[in-house]
Amino acid sequence: MPGSLQILLLVLSLRLPLTLGETVARDSIPGAWSLVQMGTSGVSAMQLAVTSETTAIIYDKVEHNPLGVNGEVVWAAELNFDTLQVRALHPLSNTWCATGSFLSNGTLVNSGGNPIVITGADGLQALRLFTPCTTGDCDVYEDQTRVRLTSPRWYPSSVRLQDGSILIFGGATTDVFINSPEVNNPSYEFFPPKNINGFNGLQIPSQFLVDTLNGNHFPNMVLLPNGKIFVSANQQAMIFDWQTNTETRLPGIPNGVRISSPFSASHVLLPLSPQNDYTPEIMICGGSTLSDTIPPSEISSQDPTSAQCIRMVLNGAGIAKGWSVEMMPQGRIMVDMVLLPDGRVMLVNGAMTGVAGYGDVPDQIGHSNADNPAFMPVVYDPNAPADSRFSTDGLVASTIARVYHSTATLTPNGTVMLAGSNPNNDITTVKYATEYRLEFFSPPYINVPRPSYTGLPATINYNTEFHLAVTLPADTTDVTVALMDLGFQTHGVHMDQRLVQLVSTLSADKKTLTVHAPPTSSIYPPGPAYLYVVTESGAPSFGHKTIVGTGASPPVDEGAIANMLANTSGPSD
Repeated sequence: MPGSLQILLLVLSLRLPLTLGETVARDSIPGAWSLVQMGTSGVSAMQLAVTSETTAIIYDKVEHNPLGVNGEVVWAAELNFDTLQVRALHPLSNTWCATGSFLSNGTLVNSGGNPIVITGADGLQALRLFTPCTTGDCDVYEDQTRVRLTSPRWYPSSVRLQDGSILIFGGATTDVFINSPEVNNPSYEFFPPKNINGFNGLQIPSQFLVDTLNGNHFPNMVLLPNGKIFVSANQQAMIFDWQTNTETRLPGIPNGVRISSPFSASHVLLPLSPQNDYTPEIMICGGSTLSDTIPPSEISSQDPTSAQCIRMVLNGAGIAKGWSVEMMPQGRIMVDMVLLPDGRVMLVNGAMTGVAGYGDVPDQIGHSNADNPAFMPVVYDPNAPADSRFSTDGLVASTIARVYHSTATLTPNGTVMLAGSNPNNDITTVKYATEYRLEFFSPPYINVPRPSYTGLPATINYNTEFHLAVTLPADTTDVTVALMDLGFQTHGVHMDQRLVQLVSTLSADKKTLTVHAPPTSSIYPPGPAYLYVVTESGAPSFGHKTIVGTGASPPVDEGAIANMLANTSGPSD
């Protein structure tokens, strides 16, 4: 197994007081956005993650993508942002509807999948490891005899923890349109496996995943600055203490809106900063008020979706206050919410009617369960007055339908890349066709003088200080530093996406920026990050990559691994 995991002893007991401070508003640069179509993805982009300053990894389900040659079936690829070339990657099992998170050492773990075998293997228990490289020949590692999930997981979610490991949560035991008691997998597990809470490397039951049936595929999960996890699914939410296996319920999702697949909303953790005492505030947008007990034969591709956006500050006062409700300009399902370096959120992709999936409703559009693509993106400013946070000023609409199995991500240079859409069983040209074209949105800040810097260390450990040599636009008086996890995207869910503003001081001659690393591993969990220097007018630098923490692998418990392998079986065992 490449990059063999080594033991990392990481003991952090710091818990920040969650008191609400003032958030400093940032200007945004006015002007027109631009949208260009450039390049193709090789495989349809159902899952997407930026892996370096110049590359991203794309996963599809097993199907006959054009990247394959001589009859080869290819369902994963690495995209080069500079050349827009793609090269085939070779997972061994079906990656359909898997999740993904990065470990503390920068390895991407793709978890779960689908049992259908066209070629390769059943992917339900698969763990696929991809370690980015500069040699252009790294590939996906997979061996279910040695590295696997404890049990089948279709539509699970994942989150990176403060020790650099990941928690994999929920899903179903087979491929179904919607979850049910018969196929529910109401449990979670860790990679690497842990001996914790009386479960030595094995799956741990979750009552939340029972209570949120039926519509609880791809739950929303966020690591909070106190080391606990925010989780939401269907019409419920909780704070989960994974170290004690304790679930604390939160106020439910208001107005009857369901927020997880197939009623897919999206979520984002709003920026954390010293100015707001790193107080977490969650935001969830879109979804549907359809019942999760009616059969798909009674659902229509024309059923309306929800325009609701909700926010909650996750401290004592905020939870007591409950959700605040706002409305997007239009209802959306399968929307992507992408954090920008200036602290705003771009809402893009998805559909205005129907539900997620394909081949289920009686009035399918082609094969799609959804219709009326949401071509026009919206930008949300969390610090603007409540009645003026959503804006389409300067934005341009796409002409490409990005519905089921589409993705979006911020790139290191500050553009937003859109990819994918395939509400079909295999490659299809019906409406809505399998989509390979890539699009790039450029915010107005791309076209103004932008800062640049050098000197970013390869790793930045907690509570340390480092110095950047900066070159700033002439009119710049001050800057902020946005440390960002660009996350892993699939089905409108952005695993681990995060923006943390760091304490920084600009020298009198404006040539040196002294930056303080995150104070704890719960504020920014150890792993990959992209650092943007942002002017007071909102213009970001290129986001250079670093690793927060030491770059070491997460803790490994060989006994937990052995017990997991001894007490579980893979699909071919």
